[in-house]
Amino acid sequence: MLGEICYWIFNMSIIASFMGLIILLIRKIKFIPHRVTVLLWLIPFIRMTVPVGINSPYSLMSLISKFTTRTVTVFQPADDLAFSFTNSMMAANSYDPITYKVNILEKVFAVAGMVWAVVALAILITLTVLYITTKREIKDAKALRDNIYLSEKVTSPATYGIFRPRIVLPVSYDDKDLEFIVRHEKTHIRRLDNVWRILGFIAAAIHWFNPLSWVFLKIFLSDLELACDEMAVAGYDIDERKDYARTLLKCTGSRSMLVSAFGGAKIRTRIENVLSYKRMTVFSAIGFSILVIVIIFTLLTNAG
Repeated sequence: MLGEICYWIFNMSIIASFMGLIILLIRKIKFIPHRVTVLLWLIPFIRMTVPVGINSPYSLMSLISKFTTRTVTVFQPADDLAFSFTNSMMAANSYDPITYKVNILEKVFAVAGMVWAVVALAILITLTVLYITTKREIKDAKALRDNIYLSEKVTSPATYGIFRPRIVLPVSYDDKDLEFIVRHEKTHIRRLDNVWRILGFIAAAIHWFNPLSWVFLKIFLSDLELACDEMAVAGYDIDERKDYARTLLKCTGSRSMLVSAFGGAKIRTRIENVLSYKRMTVFSAIGFSILVIVIIFTLLTNAG
């Protein structure tokens, strides 16, 4: 059983890696805002976690399947609708159950499946412990107002928790920076960024053997901050955006990787992004929405 799961996890990882590399290329297009490109990370995430996809003749996989992949249909409720696995390894003759082309592969995947499960479980347990520890660190934080708290144990403003998120500030925070900090963290809360952050770590844990999964996670977390900044400064004039950027410079990174912090890595990139922010027009918003839908449909569907 674990061997079969491992076989399909490996296949999912290959396709997710390819899709993630395409997203990295799309990110290089300067005129596309980060609040748009961050949505595209749903593609490798879904490829990493959902083994079955819908067939489509307009899928990019239809082109790729001519060279390296095979589509294995698992359910076809109608002539024009089918659900399938994408099989990039092509190491099996049949799939229910899997019959390998070479007998030794059954033993190889059985062992690989056990190793994969042990390491993935260990990473998930570690993440759970880190999450609980992080929550306990701010347990004695003192309320400032609403869901805003002060703590001597944090070095940077950040949003903690998922179901009842708290904005926790260091006790040395500056009153004049409070507006920008709270606006940023409330944007994180509205966007459910802590949820996406944890889901990203879970996906990387499932594909721990693939170094690209950790590269994608790092860039995804960076894009979350860039997208949050863009939404937080919407409506600000250039002087207010400069003040927001100065506030970013004052904040250090959070010690926890499971929280959405105001400061942190890539500060220079974030500041440049804030200062060059451009508001979307109705026309551009519609255009970007269509672009995202087309890209997601093209990259998420399987060869038809």
